[in-house]
Amino acid sequence: MNYKISNGKILLTGPDRLETAERDLYILDGRISFGPAGLPEESFEVVDAARHLVMPGLINMHTHAYMTLMRNYADDVGFDEWLFKRVMPVEDTLPLEGAYWGSLLACMEMIRTGTTTFMDMHMFRGQSCRAALESGMRAWIGRGLVGADLYGDGLSRFRQGLEEQAEYECGRIRFTLAPHAIYSCGPKLLEQVAREAADRGMRKQIHLSESDNEVDDALRKYGKTPVALLRDTGFLDEKTILAHCVKMRGDDISIIKEAGSTVVTNPASNAKLGNGFAPLQDFLDAGIQVCLGTDGTCSNNTLNMFREMGLVSLIHKAIHRNPVTAPADTVVRMATANAGRALGLAGELGVIAEGALADLIFLDLDAPSMFPVNNPVSALCYSACGSEVDSVMIDGSFVMRKGEYTSIDAERVRYEVQKVADQYL
Repeated sequence: MNYKISNGKILLTGPDRLETAERDLYILDGRISFGPAGLPEESFEVVDAARHLVMPGLINMHTHAYMTLMRNYADDVGFDEWLFKRVMPVEDTLPLEGAYWGSLLACMEMIRTGTTTFMDMHMFRGQSCRAALESGMRAWIGRGLVGADLYGDGLSRFRQGLEEQAEYECGRIRFTLAPHAIYSCGPKLLEQVAREAADRGMRKQIHLSESDNEVDDALRKYGKTPVALLRDTGFLDEKTILAHCVKMRGDDISIIKEAGSTVVTNPASNAKLGNGFAPLQDFLDAGIQVCLGTDGTCSNNTLNMFREMGLVSLIHKAIHRNPVTAPADTVVRMATANAGRALGLAGELGVIAEGALADLIFLDLDAPSMFPVNNPVSALCYSACGSEVDSVMIDGSFVMRKGEYTSIDAERVRYEVQKVADQYL
């Protein structure tokens, strides 16, 4: 189906700032056009976007989708209890089908709150792939890798990831290599992953420097920080996505900058687990590309990127005691255009531009939380809470229209998730 989106306020990504314009958009074969490309007007279904802001879909750059099953399950406890006594016992017993329903619930929540693309690290073969494919979402997915040797104790998970790629990769679903962290993966495995990723043209994702303990343990064991360890194993490059990066020491920031890697900050998760906050302004001052993620719902409780945008701006204004830190324009770009660049789709993903992928969300400008709209960009960061999203288009198709899912049986998902939670939590 081709569409003509009329009467809306369109969010455009200019070279210096985000701006809005009132203009028509045409959607042809899953791409955006500013004209009908020679086709007659009757070739397009007209979508009236009056009193709506049409903007690029949000991109959640760090998730564990299956963890929606453990929402509000391991709160207000220390990290060791959270991980070893709450999370891991569930993960060890959860069946694949349970992870599928949890991942599909994650897709429901992300669509409802305006996220159209997510980067997932998972441990249940094929389940987040199934959920992304069936829900209509766009995703970059990686099987979490652990071990000392990719071709020894790490081989089973590595093979699972490659099997997933062979089975599910398509225009919307792509794959990463995803070693879990430097404390669960040895230097040899990290070197091997770096070579495999380069040979296969794949992106890499990893948790990095999330806590003081992680950094202190690396210094004791290797005599270097986790960032330096990744540099010395050849892991860092422009296709590397680094989740968290809360505890930067020494020349860590300059190492990341030199490698051209992307940092994904997860403010709610880092705060809730008591780890603090990533040095966002230092990253921005260094010219490092920064994106935004929620992490899993067991450490965040939501997958709502509007909540994350508001948090990241307010937190860093408070930290620096400076109201101009992390301005709305910068934060919205972190959740859209920056992520598109990090995924190798600059100008195609996270922006409204000629030829860009038609991943769009429609926000009701008459919603009480948005009205009056004196500054649309500020409203996205400081006012919106996700409930304003009433329609979502991915790859040129509506996955939610006027608040109704078109690709997901929400009632069935709730039923199945509750059944799994009752049995395994």
